[in-house]
Amino acid sequence: MFSEVVVAGQIARDRQELLGGKGANQALALSQLGTSVALLGVVGRDSAGDALLAQARAGRIGTSYVVRRPGTQTARLGDVPAGTLLTEADVFAASAPISAAGSLIVQLRQPAAVALLAARLAHTAGTRVVLDGAPRDDELTPDLLALADVVRADRHDAERLTGQPVPGVAAAVRAAAALRRRGPSLVVLEVGAEGNLFAGPEGTWFVPHVETDVVDPAGAGDALVAALTAALTRRHPLETAASLAVAAAAATSEHPGGRPCLSRPDLDRLQPRRLETVHA
Repeated sequence: MFSEVVVAGQIARDRQELLGGKGANQALALSQLGTSVALLGVVGRDSAGDALLAQARAGRIGTSYVVRRPGTQTARLGDVPAGTLLTEADVFAASAPISAAGSLIVQLRQPAAVALLAARLAHTAGTRVVLDGAPRDDELTPDLLALADVVRADRHDAERLTGQPVPGVAAAVRAAAALRRRGPSLVVLEVGAEGNLFAGPEGTWFVPHVETDVVDPAGAGDALVAALTAALTRRHPLETAASLAVAAAAATSEHPGGRPCLSRPDLDRLQPRRLETVHA
């Protein structure tokens, strides 16, 4: 049985030897939201890799397509050895779950050619393609955008994708419109420290950050992507998906370490009070 969402991204260990990395964090958040999820990533054939896979399975994350790379040490956060990156062969081996999933999240810290292959396999099968970030190879950006259904970028990645700074809401509206003309139907951009802009076929909304006691902002973006994808996979309207995404980001920022810890009471408590309609 295949999963609703496949996450292609980094698996790493933090200082406490806990499961981490963008891909693993997104997969864990999806699982906490009740979405069946499989992780496509790389760990070493070492005790750290064994421990991380056990933690993933305990979190109800499918690990059948996690690659165990001989001779590679399982990565630590902030350290990305070449052996811990996905290859095209790894992606081909996971073509069945990618094609059967409702959505594929592609973390663009992976090699651009590998990300492009994963996006092509998903797009061909009718699987929703969610791109997180900006590719490391600018030459492949047009091809990736053409295959994407959803693009989410923080302010740095948004500038890299568009070639223009995104200092405020008006600039984000222009950047989102430009990106949507290149392929994705939905673009989500971080607007400085103010909030996030959601621009899609149903309309454009700016959602301010939820006021909460921020302990650690790391991982908030991963939770946002995961919650947005979970809602879209279950065909919720964009306004509902945006509200859930922002609440998940806020909930994650209340805990140290960047690991999601999403519960229904917290998500209800942190629902944004308003979504501001923006006329593009």
